[in-house]
Amino acid sequence: MHAEDQDLEIRIIGDPVLRKRAADVTEFGTPLKALADRMYDIMADAVGIGLAAPQIGLSMRFLVVGIPEDDSDDMALYAFANPRILEQDGRCVMEEGCLSIPEIREEVERPARIRLAWQDLDGVAQEAWFEDLEARVILHEMDHLDGVLFTDRISPARKATLKRRLEQVAQRGRL
Repeated sequence: MHAEDQDLEIRIIGDPVLRKRAADVTEFGTPLKALADRMYDIMADAVGIGLAAPQIGLSMRFLVVGIPEDDSDDMALYAFANPRILEQDGRCVMEEGCLSIPEIREEVERPARIRLAWQDLDGVAQEAWFEDLEARVILHEMDHLDGVLFTDRISPARKATLKRRLEQVAQRGRL
């Protein structure tokens, strides 16, 4: 898991790693911190607000989130290893996009608020509530850990309408 040793690029729909259930993180400390730093950079360069390890070809249950803070250029940065939803509350529909499915944005319904358990970069158990955009981004990225894409959460009719565009994006990703 040495982030500096790998050529980590965002994987595009059609890459098999995006459809695989990721393995638990078992190595914490310096290697995971280096990976988190690399993932924050990749996410920022791609102008994203969340990135899961499978999106850069690493089948591990790890994700980072960077949410812009109000009236500031600062970002609230989070790193989650082995995240689990303990509780959820409410429902909210918002438009989503994905770094692994460029050019496609769709309305997706998700819980409005979640209580999450995870391990931090040192392997210490953590727990907290997240809501609104933070909850949505965490849930979107957690889907990647189970091989689920946001387009799997839209209606079959809407997905059928997008089928050709999704295939074109996947084809460009393989070039």
